[in-house]
Amino acid sequence: MATFLYKVGRFAFRRRGLVALLWIAVLVGTGFAASTAPPPPADTFSMPGTESQKAFDLLKEKFPAMSVDGATARVVVRAPGGEKLSDPDRKAKVEALVGALAKAPDVVSASDPFQTDAISQDGTTAYAVATYGLTALKLTGEAHDGLDKALADARASGLVVEAGGDAVKVGGAPGGGAEGIGILVSAIVLVLTFGSMIAAGMSLLTAVLGVAIGGAAITALGSTLGLSGTTSTLALMIGLAVGIDYALFVVSRYRSEMAEGREREDAAARAVGTAGSAVVFAGLTVIVALAGLTVVNIPMLTKMGLAAAGTVAVAVLIAVTFVPALLGFAPVKVMPRRDRKRYSGKPLTGREQRKADRRAAKGHRPNLGSRWARFAVRRPLVVLLLGVVAVPAASLQLGLPGEGTMAPETTQRKAYDMLSESFGAGFNGPLTVTVQAKDAATAAAGVGKELAKTEGVAAVTPATPNDKGDTAVLTVIPKTGPTETETEALVGHIREAADTLGAGNGGAEVLVTGQTALFIDFSRTLDDAMLPYLGLVVGLAFLLLVLVFRSLLVPLKAALGFLLSVSAALGAVVAVFQWGWLGDLFGVEHPGPIMSTLPIFMIGVVFGLAMDYEVFLVTRMREAYVHGASPKDAVVTGFRYGGRVVGAAAIIMVSVFSGFIMEDNVFVKMVGFSLAVAVLFDAFVVRMALVPALFALLGRSAWWLPRRLDRVLPHMDVEGEKLSRTPAGVPAQQRRRQEAGARR
Repeated sequence: MATFLYKVGRFAFRRRGLVALLWIAVLVGTGFAASTAPPPPADTFSMPGTESQKAFDLLKEKFPAMSVDGATARVVVRAPGGEKLSDPDRKAKVEALVGALAKAPDVVSASDPFQTDAISQDGTTAYAVATYGLTALKLTGEAHDGLDKALADARASGLVVEAGGDAVKVGGAPGGGAEGIGILVSAIVLVLTFGSMIAAGMSLLTAVLGVAIGGAAITALGSTLGLSGTTSTLALMIGLAVGIDYALFVVSRYRSEMAEGREREDAAARAVGTAGSAVVFAGLTVIVALAGLTVVNIPMLTKMGLAAAGTVAVAVLIAVTFVPALLGFAPVKVMPRRDRKRYSGKPLTGREQRKADRRAAKGHRPNLGSRWARFAVRRPLVVLLLGVVAVPAASLQLGLPGEGTMAPETTQRKAYDMLSESFGAGFNGPLTVTVQAKDAATAAAGVGKELAKTEGVAAVTPATPNDKGDTAVLTVIPKTGPTETETEALVGHIREAADTLGAGNGGAEVLVTGQTALFIDFSRTLDDAMLPYLGLVVGLAFLLLVLVFRSLLVPLKAALGFLLSVSAALGAVVAVFQWGWLGDLFGVEHPGPIMSTLPIFMIGVVFGLAMDYEVFLVTRMREAYVHGASPKDAVVTGFRYGGRVVGAAAIIMVSVFSGFIMEDNVFVKMVGFSLAVAVLFDAFVVRMALVPALFALLGRSAWWLPRRLDRVLPHMDVEGEKLSRTPAGVPAQQRRRQEAGARR
């Protein structure tokens, strides 16, 4: 591997103009394809194989006029001062509101609470439902403005009006500021790390190029592969992060090779052969983690994972080809400004030479990374105690936060509370029950009577049959809220009794769906997929790391360290978002359950990033070990050359993710916080502390591999052992070519 990539890096350095033109051509080609491609489809959420999805598809087929997949807005109206809505003046204002809703853009129907008996027992509160002909993701700004105007006019008339539902515009969505802050901090960190604007700009340029190509390719293939506009969200975030990291490691290795006195072309080739090999295998682990989301069997997550995996693959190719080409354009300017004369070929003055000698002497002194490594190998058991951060994860409570967990000042939360107060907690989580039979109306009436007697059911609405009379639908109102365990138990009970209910009512087929049931099935699907996904990702990555490090204990330690990082991040999330610790600092006003999607999402993203740091740090240790260093000295050497770079890469990642903590949207805030904490913990605790501590405890046994397995496994040579032998004559050949060019 190292020898092959050495040749790739040397070719890219020599033919830098050709390589740059090829990548520019790829960018232009994908950009042109994206600009001429049909618009991408809107997001659709489906969960094949679940009862909720089966019932939802049945409703779409049997009740086409209902627009079951259309967005809805549930508008809650309350008379001020405890007055009754039956008052003629108040009633007229409510009817005016219903009329305005019916005339709003994209609305196909609006229910009148006085006709549907949607009025509370005390007569002070009512609700109307506006149904749209489009899904929530297809609604335009004009539709949102029409709804807002209807609500504002009703409030101006003296009514208390709030609205919930997926048709209501959600505030606090990310607007691009978070990404801008992350890129700005990344640029500052890169400049401080390299001491060169050129080197910093090179890393940012290559990362942006990879993201641009990946995003354009996703747009170009959107209509063909069904990739929606939001499919690229994860791809852009991960692509930017790993793109900066990969370029950072290659450029950093080039600078260290130059500092050791190698010729420019040889330094670039060796940087690609060594750091580039680590980039390839680190990229493979990220790709495995993201592509592994297919096992969850949720099409939306599958598409996001595959799109992100493709963008990471582009970032890897850019790192091993375009980065050495750029180094060819600026082989000296990527070095620190104070050291450039040393590599420019111009003789140094006596004063400059003395300064260079002093800097070289300082360069051999232990830096922060090597000092920390020496402490860790001397006090491994003390460092291992840092793992207690993961303890709160044992209290993790998962759920899908809805309108009941939104900020109190939002109209959705106000509408939710008003409905709970006036109609009961379960009114915010109704269950939709479909009954399919030859005489659906009669069968559904019987099913409804049985369900009304079920414990935990507050009310059952009369059944509504379709035109053909073979399918009917009724609504079940639970006594408890949509996120409570009693409601989940009720859904399970109805489904278990479905066969009995159907058999006693003409052999009908009874199915349960609705948003509450859909959320329950979604959480259950994620729970069922968790272990298979974790096993697939960790298992494949374990095999890759065995090939990279030729050891069993090092990959095992890497996998366990990753699990500790995810557990610690989840522990921090539990403490802040579930328990409310430091809630004021992070803007968490109402602690509650953690999103069901967060653990599996974190596994995919954090695993890939964690393996990046593992591969980059430990390959440098193995490189020193195979060249004769003792195990402890190999650890110190790895941290001496890789610790600062890994730390800079982690700070960049944390800065990108931390920007999202400032968003108002609680979901975005939770994701940004969890990823920032996970990267921070993994880089500075697991990789920077636990890794050297465990290496100190394991000693030479860390690199143990059974002889039979050693003979069977291919030798990938990621650490570049062969480069110290085979290409030894390259620098001399370069000097001869340079001398010949000078004579001509």
